[in-house]
Amino acid sequence: MNILGVHLSAAGCTVAKANRAGVPESVERVAIGAPEPTLAALEAVLAKHKPEAATLLGIACGDPLDWRRGIIQSPPNMPGWDQIPIVSRWAGKFGCRVFLMNDANASALAEWRFGAGRECRNMIYLTAGSGMGAGLILDGRLYEGTTGSAGEIGHIRLAPHGPLGYGKEGSLEGFCSGGGIVHMAKAWAYEQDGHVVFNPGAIEQITLEDVGEAAQAGDGVAREIFETAGRKLGEAMALLIDLLNPERIIVGRLYGRYRPWLEPAMRQVVEQEALARPLGVCEILPAALGEAIGEHAALCVGPYRAGMWNG
Repeated sequence: MNILGVHLSAAGCTVAKANRAGVPESVERVAIGAPEPTLAALEAVLAKHKPEAATLLGIACGDPLDWRRGIIQSPPNMPGWDQIPIVSRWAGKFGCRVFLMNDANASALAEWRFGAGRECRNMIYLTAGSGMGAGLILDGRLYEGTTGSAGEIGHIRLAPHGPLGYGKEGSLEGFCSGGGIVHMAKAWAYEQDGHVVFNPGAIEQITLEDVGEAAQAGDGVAREIFETAGRKLGEAMALLIDLLNPERIIVGRLYGRYRPWLEPAMRQVVEQEALARPLGVCEILPAALGEAIGEHAALCVGPYRAGMWNG
């Protein structure tokens, strides 16, 4: 069986083909842009793999989306991607089975099947990338909720005021996503009348990599920003531990890259805030799939939606 996956994100798109074990055999990247030229470029790549009736084509994309109707509705980090009927478009074009899934859920499936969540029955995956969402594996199954939007923890407000994320000031996404950390760095620079320790250029050109490099070099402000993010991440984890009692919380890209400056504050808050018994059985780990999470996630969508496996 031909298994293909497409991961759509603000950072770019990937098209992957799986080998017999279900892991990526080939991966091609496509730049993200306006919907029509991006879709056309993706279709050209997909056509190389000769999709046919037996092919499973999975698409992983950020919310909001309607997976049952196969429509990308309006992801906040992908301007212009509004009400895109991607499933019917590609099913009609290629004649294959096409499935859509929230990328946090798809990433949870990938880490559960191939990464740090193997052999778990209760696992939470936090995306911790350009945004912040969660995928939930509960009692040995993916839990998606009524509309497929379960796990949108990035929308939870952790402070009355703070960096903007997910359209809400002081949200978890505002504090702990890559975009949120950059927002905090820019706000600090403006408060200091333009003094920029992260980037010698304009304040608006500050990147997450600039903040990370400054922290690596020992800059106190950069480390304080990561410490703030770590504390808020710890607050959210304590809430999840108390509410869902997971065996593991697996945290995505940003945590793996900047763990030395995020983890101490995160661990301190978790230990202060979470109930001792559920905390005692919960491991907190970086994602094992690293930068390859997107293609793995997309390749999990088709088999899971087609009922080939649930764990």
